[in-house]
Order: sequence, then C-alpha cells, then structure tokens
Amino acid sequence: MNLPPQVTPRAFERLAEIGAADQGKALRVAVEGGGCSGFQYEIDLDTPKDDDLVLEGAGQRVVVDAISLPFLTNAVIDFSEELIGARFVIENPNATSACGCGTSFSM
Repeated sequence: MNLPPQVTPRAFERLAEIGAADQGKALRVAVEGGGCSGFQYEIDLDTPKDDDLVLEGAGQRVVVDAISLPFLTNAVIDFSEELIGARFVIENPNATSACGCGTSFSM
C-alpha cells in the first residue's frame, strides 16, 4: 500500500526547537536528480506552496512537493543525533541503495 511519508515526533520536536513555525517556515523535503547514486535529498526550511503535501505535528509542518512525493512513498522523516553531528534523515524503503552520506540514493 502506498502511503505518504511519515514524520517522527522527534523530527517535529527539532523543528519546534529551531522555531520553524515561528518564522512561518516548514521543513521542505525534496528529491532531485544528482548525487553519487542518482537522486539526492534536499532538506531545508521553506515557505509552503499551494500544491505541497503538508504533514503537521506539534504545531510544526513538513512539506513535500508533488514531484518528490512518489519517491518518498512510505518513507519516514526523522531527526538523528550522533557523535558526528545531528541532522534530519530519511528512511526510504523505495531506495535500492544509498551512499555513505545518507543524502544520495538510487531506485
């Protein structure tokens, strides 16, 4: 079954910590061609657009554009804190392989 991406509570909490909604922004998760594996994630704060899928939680928003949505079916958007740093991460069951950086993948 094809489901839209899900966002973990931890990711929404991080957005609240950085004050995204207070700035009128949402976390934009997009897929673009490029990277060492064929596709790469673009993750940044942006203003939601009319045709975006909007995922809401804890007063925060994550948006995905219509072109990126099929690449993110059943994906999980999370926030990870590790010794090497903290970042938003995508657990994408559609990716057949990924590079070590975690931002590039193939299907």
